[in-house]
Amino acid sequence: MVVKNKKIFWILNCLIFLLILLLLYFVVLKSTQKHTDNPFSSLSKAEKDGKQLSNGQCQGKEKRKLGTLPMRMEDFVFILPYGLMVGDHVTPIDHQYFSPTVFNSPRDTYEVRAMADSIIVELQPRVKPEYTEYRFVFSISCTLFYYYDLVTSLAPDVRKAYEEARSGSFKKPINFPVKAGQLVGRIGGQTLDFAVWDMDINLESFIVPEHYIGERWKIHTADPLNYYTDDLKNKVLSKYIRTADPISGKIDYDIDGKAVGNWFKEGTGGYNGGGVGLDYHKTHLSLSYNYLDPNGIVFSIGEYPGTVSWTIGNKKGSNLPLQFGVKGNAPDPKDIAISSGLVKYELVQQNMINTKTGEFWDYKSFVRGLNIKNSDRVEGVALVQMIDKRKLKVEIFPGKTASQIEGFDSQATIYER
Repeated sequence: MVVKNKKIFWILNCLIFLLILLLLYFVVLKSTQKHTDNPFSSLSKAEKDGKQLSNGQCQGKEKRKLGTLPMRMEDFVFILPYGLMVGDHVTPIDHQYFSPTVFNSPRDTYEVRAMADSIIVELQPRVKPEYTEYRFVFSISCTLFYYYDLVTSLAPDVRKAYEEARSGSFKKPINFPVKAGQLVGRIGGQTLDFAVWDMDINLESFIVPEHYIGERWKIHTADPLNYYTDDLKNKVLSKYIRTADPISGKIDYDIDGKAVGNWFKEGTGGYNGGGVGLDYHKTHLSLSYNYLDPNGIVFSIGEYPGTVSWTIGNKKGSNLPLQFGVKGNAPDPKDIAISSGLVKYELVQQNMINTKTGEFWDYKSFVRGLNIKNSDRVEGVALVQMIDKRKLKVEIFPGKTASQIEGFDSQATIYER
């Protein structure tokens, strides 16, 4: 009897032990699955955004200062600020421009160097029939990045790393550490695009951040002056031509319930234009301000249904993306609300003048104190009306003046944000 009881007791102990092991197995399995499903669960939102932006390759959250110019001082004339609207760039541009000393120089004329110890986590070629250009993303950490675009050739070691990453059947993103001042490429015949992204910054004047998911870095665009060493900041400031605050420029102007800022054709999903590829800009509209003289109103549209009196690069015809000044420079779009009713904007050409000489700026020489100078010739009329807190009704009448237009017809377009 005692032996039988001991046997039962032993069996029960074994069963309990097995149940404990089974329970521990499921706990560990669940924990492993949770970790596998979300490997960044312990990171801050800023770090998670950085991981996503860097293809999971960034590390840490340190924000080391940028201490080296991307181009030598003698190789560029001035720095254009954030916020230019021109051509396909219908909304204010989210990068600055380093303008080379000889703008029409041969390709690969000038060196391009890394601004800090960092990692190249993205390198995208833009292949054209006659040449290829490159876009760089540099990670200082998961919370701080800087980027270049329009680089015309790669440094040999960068090219080797890029080709190795793209070789074989399984292509992977480039992950190439560089030192401050290290040569990464060359540029010529055009400007160098540049911006800083701080993942802890979210531009609050983009009312619907989800509209910019196609360019997820845009809402993190930061003032570069806050990330330079003192020495580099002094050098950069000597090349700035904007004098109004913020002198690095501005890209976000939206005010909820007002006409000012960026708009997108209703139902197109925001900035990416509903997936229409390179024509995404056709769905854009912006009522913002001049990037050098913020007193100047800019009416910028993705498709202008008429022609204008001035030359637009090598493009001709209608339905082009165009930017205009406003005759009389009023009313200010930040004052246009639902209660304003129908607003008529007479559209004119907008130029920049040197306030010291009164001469038109040639867009190549270093000049401070640039102001807008609107033409008197009216190219057309834009009717604008806020019909809801986040809906704007717009119609363009090319070749007309305000006195010739009474109201909307069937060609009006609804924009939203």
